[in-house]
Amino acid sequence: MDLFADARSRMVDSQVRPNKVTDPRILAAMRRLPRERFLPAAAAALAYADEDVPLGHGRYLMEPMVFARLLQAAMLQEQERVLVVAAGTGYGAAVLAACGCRVVALEEDPALLAVAGSVLPDQAPGVTLVSGPLAAGWPSHAPYDLILIEGAVQDIPPALAAQLHQETGRLLAPVCRDGRTTCAVQAEMTAGGLGLTPIFDCATPPIPSLRRAPVFQF
Repeated sequence: MDLFADARSRMVDSQVRPNKVTDPRILAAMRRLPRERFLPAAAAALAYADEDVPLGHGRYLMEPMVFARLLQAAMLQEQERVLVVAAGTGYGAAVLAACGCRVVALEEDPALLAVAGSVLPDQAPGVTLVSGPLAAGWPSHAPYDLILIEGAVQDIPPALAAQLHQETGRLLAPVCRDGRTTCAVQAEMTAGGLGLTPIFDCATPPIPSLRRAPVFQF
């Protein structure tokens, strides 16, 4: 008996579907992709837990329900160009590719890149895995219809906003404002700049390298 396959099914039926995720492409992808293979061996047993799973160096694989709700809110369209920022070990990028998107997965951590590079060719060969600073995005493939940040940020890096398609572009991310609850938001370019629309509260851990620089105060 494949215990991981059973856990995958339970994850979709008990965590994802009851939380307003109805897109059949997302459900099918999360039911099929072996989430455990996108984790270090020591963490594989936590692959289908209802929580963020540590990947090391302060990075996490996003909680299944939060990740799925972000994709549901994105209203994915076939063949959209997507940039996944802080792609980690590549699970989120693989799900997006399975939903019919053309995906660029951006990561900067060498250990996470190594895992993604070993798993994606088998599970999602169409994903383009790239290495570079997360805040810079990947301008050579811009503009993007969708940018997904896989971790919480205090502010949306300006370079990412600039890489959104002017007409179809939107950005999905958990945002953790000072002293406030972390909130998943959808951001779109408006005449007045980047406009953020709250979607739901979450507890996604922040991405260490995208933390706001501390400001000295007397």
